[in-house]
Amino acid sequence: MALKLNVPNIACDDCAATISESIHVMEPDAKVEVDVKAKTVTVESAASEESIKQAIVAAGYHIEGYQ
Repeated sequence: MALKLNVPNIACDDCAATISESIHVMEPDAKVEVDVKAKTVTVESAASEESIKQAIVAAGYHIEGYQ
């Protein structure tokens, strides 16, 4: 499943690394692409959409349209 999320508080490459790492802890085989300029995270993973979102939020980031 490919999932594209808007994460408005991505500021730099370190943010991208933190998000990628938090997703990989939960799902080691996930393919994660973070576009810092566009402030998007694209994830291809067998994990559920909810668990991916929770991993990003747990890392300290906000997902547009997700509480």
